[in-house]
Amino acid sequence: MKTILLPFYDDDAAEAALDVSRQFADRFDSYIEGLFVMRPPQIIDGEGIVLADSYLTQLKEEGRRLGDRARARFDDCVAGRAMVTGSLTEPSGGVVIGWQELEGLEGQVIGDHGRVFDLIVIGREFGHPWVDWHVMAEAALFESGRPVVLAPERAGNGLGENVVIAWNNSTETARTVAFAMPLLTRASTVTVVAVQGWGVPGPGADELCGHLVRNGISATTRIIDPGMRSPGEVVLDECADVGADLLVKGAYTQSRLRQLIFGGATRHIMMHATVPVILAH
Repeated sequence: MKTILLPFYDDDAAEAALDVSRQFADRFDSYIEGLFVMRPPQIIDGEGIVLADSYLTQLKEEGRRLGDRARARFDDCVAGRAMVTGSLTEPSGGVVIGWQELEGLEGQVIGDHGRVFDLIVIGREFGHPWVDWHVMAEAALFESGRPVVLAPERAGNGLGENVVIAWNNSTETARTVAFAMPLLTRASTVTVVAVQGWGVPGPGADELCGHLVRNGISATTRIIDPGMRSPGEVVLDECADVGADLLVKGAYTQSRLRQLIFGGATRHIMMHATVPVILAH
């Protein structure tokens, strides 16, 4: 996990995501790239309507102001944390952070640009009120092919020492576990949580635990009767019970549309997790 993409706006959620990115970077001597996406003016007009040049200029100037405020906050954060600035191509023996600005629609840019990074870190409520963080997170999950870390609104002091894996036997979760192996092999404790009646046909939690132990990981299994709770509630309750500082979760085993209409574990966890969550689809 040597390269980390960090979409960044002028808000507290982006700053919290920077702190989570820094904790990952400290473990792997990573390069962090702060990214601001400059949205082109969105013009929707009727046939025969001509927009004044001054209106287009105003839209561009507002976008520029947002970019300048994001960069100023980013620079203040970097200076306040005494982080070393640099670029992706500069050799370094420690954590390095840089800045990038690209033009386009946020979801498309992050989905495309994120393909060359090991990890994409997105803050919950990031970009409010300018952009929808759900759109960015889902674009990163479905278009980049890379794992996504959803950062909570307040970053804790530790990360990756006490990890919970939400196991539902699925391909998506297996892929997320594979992405997370560099973290799992360094963790002090890994708990594989399975919820009775939740998941798809496939290897059970004990089988995953055996695989992890074979890889030198200190892993145990907890199989939970949910009672009246949803799977997402069970997983977050277990994170709290064991004091987890990171959750590993496959994203959208059920379709996004089904989860939007009926709810699902991924959507519940994305909305309510208080620890960083590493997701992949």
